[in-house]
Amino acid sequence: MKKIYLPLLLILFVIVMPATDPVDTVAALIGQGNTHELSKYFAQNVEMTIMDAENVYTKTQAELVVDKFFSQNKPQAVKMLHKINSNRNYRFAVLILNTDKGTFRVTYTMKETSGNLALIELRIETEKVK
Repeated sequence: MKKIYLPLLLILFVIVMPATDPVDTVAALIGQGNTHELSKYFAQNVEMTIMDAENVYTKTQAELVVDKFFSQNKPQAVKMLHKINSNRNYRFAVLILNTDKGTFRVTYTMKETSGNLALIELRIETEKVK
C-alpha cells in the first residue's frame, strides 16, 4: 500500500517545488566565477562596464571580458544586496562580490527575449562603501 503513495508524493513534490529564479542563478554563477555557465544567460549583445571600461559586446566577447576579470579577481563570496523581480519581463539585481583582490559592486539587468530572461547589462565597479 505504501508503494502506491510514494509516486504520488514525488509527483506532488515536483509540482509544488518552485522553479529556480534566473536572477539567483546568475548571482550564484558570479559568486563561483563560472563564466562559461554565466555566458548561457547573456543576450546576443551585452552592455558591460567593468571598472572604467564601458562597451557593448557580443555574447562571445562578453564571455571573454568577464573571464579575464574573474581570472584577475578570484571570487570568494557573493551577497545579494538588492533584487527587483516585480516585473516578470524585467529583472534587476545588485550584488556585493568579495574577491581575493577586493570588494566589488555588481549590478545586472535581465530582460525577457525569446521567452527566456537574458542578461542585457552587467556592471562591475569597485565597492566604495564598506
